[in-house]
Amino acid sequence: MADADGLSLRASVESIGRTTVQAVEEYGYFLALTVESVYWIIAGAFFRQPVRISATFQQMMTIGVAAIPIVSILSFAVGIMLAIQGIATLKTFGAESQVVLGIALSVTREFAPLITGVLVAGRSGSALAARIGTMQVSQEIDALRVMGINPVRFLVAPVLIAMLIMVPSLTFLADLSGMLGGAVFCNLELGLSYSAYIDRSIEVLVVDDIVQGLTKSLVFALIITVVGISNGFSVTGGAEGVGRATTRSVVMAISYIVIADMVFTYFLNR
Repeated sequence: MADADGLSLRASVESIGRTTVQAVEEYGYFLALTVESVYWIIAGAFFRQPVRISATFQQMMTIGVAAIPIVSILSFAVGIMLAIQGIATLKTFGAESQVVLGIALSVTREFAPLITGVLVAGRSGSALAARIGTMQVSQEIDALRVMGINPVRFLVAPVLIAMLIMVPSLTFLADLSGMLGGAVFCNLELGLSYSAYIDRSIEVLVVDDIVQGLTKSLVFALIITVVGISNGFSVTGGAEGVGRATTRSVVMAISYIVIADMVFTYFLNR
């Protein structure tokens, strides 16, 4: 009986050790992939291997422009939701007019970057993992190396540039859409004019509120890119492996985004 308990404890310790080593290796790979991408973005032109502008614009269209409708609609809905909840809560204190303050700060600091990050992770992060994973399975990545083309410069750097440009841009659009949603509901529920709503929003907001959301979006863009690409590069096992990597990339990216948002919120609002 004692031997069985000892073997069970040993197996548990070994499992924890393997999991820890795998996690350290994965985070190390994330860091290495980020550093190498930044290196090619900055130094590629000096080695006559610049990041392709055409590929960057193509990724910007796919990641950013094509996501404008869904980001606008959902951010508008979130703005209305915040207005509904805010008015219902503040009505208890007879302070319904203060709902504009809550909407403005909540949208710019939290909901706009978070909604944008989650949407881009689900929409573009999964597509990145699936595309790179399919190339890995079909040995297209190996073919690039044989031709002397660095896969990180060719595949990752354009995506990273596009993400760092388009995710903050989408976040700013989400700011405007969320504020508009709140304005529409406040106008219908409280009779607050749009001009008064705008004036009150400008009065309570400061530049740091918007910058805080945009800073978060830059970190979210980096997370989405690195997680999606790294999961794609690590695909094994054919089509089933591509499916696992795609699912894993979405779950990991959204989880890291929520955790990063929590950390940012804690330190930026102390």
